[in-house]
Amino acid sequence: MHVFLDMFLTFAKVGVMTFGGGYAMLPILEREVVQNKKWATEEELMNYFAVGQCTPGVIAVNTATFIGYKYRGIPGAILATAGVIFPSLVIIIIIAAFLQNFADIPLVAHAFIGIRAVVAALIINAVVKFFKSGVKDLTGVVIFIAAFAVAGILGVSSVYVVIGALIVGLIAGQLRRRIKK
Repeated sequence: MHVFLDMFLTFAKVGVMTFGGGYAMLPILEREVVQNKKWATEEELMNYFAVGQCTPGVIAVNTATFIGYKYRGIPGAILATAGVIFPSLVIIIIIAAFLQNFADIPLVAHAFIGIRAVVAALIINAVVKFFKSGVKDLTGVVIFIAAFAVAGILGVSSVYVVIGALIVGLIAGQLRRRIKK
C-alpha cells in the first residue's frame, strides 16, 4: 500500500474509533502508530501529545499533524490530519442532515452511556501508561503531584500547567547538571 494512503487510512481508523476526545485516542494511537506502524516511539508520542495539549486546536488533530510531519514531512502532516478529521466530519454531516434531535433518541442516549464508560476506561488506561513511561524519578513524581493538584483541584488551565511543568523540568535539569559537575 502506498505510504501516504496508509497514513491517511491509519489516522482515519484512529479518528473513527475515537469517542470522547483526545485523551481517549491515546491508547488507539499508541497501538496503531507506535506498535503497529512504528512511525513514532512511545516517548515521541507522549511528547507530541503533550505539545498537542498546550497548542491551539484539537489534541487529536495536533497530535496527528506532528506524527504525520515527523514521518513524511508536510504531505504526511496534511494526510494524517485529513485522516483523523475525515470520519468525524462525515458522521457530523450525516447527523446534521438527517437527525435534528439526535441526542433525544432514546437508543442514542443509551448508547452514549456505554460510550462514556468506555471513554473513562480508555482515559484511565492512557494515564497509567503515561505515568509508567513519563514519571521516571523524584522530580517527575513531584511535577506529577503538583500538576494534578493545580489542574485537578484548583482548576488551572492545562496550558498553564504544561508550561509550568516545562519550566520546572528545565530548571530541575539544569540543577542536576550543575550538581554532577
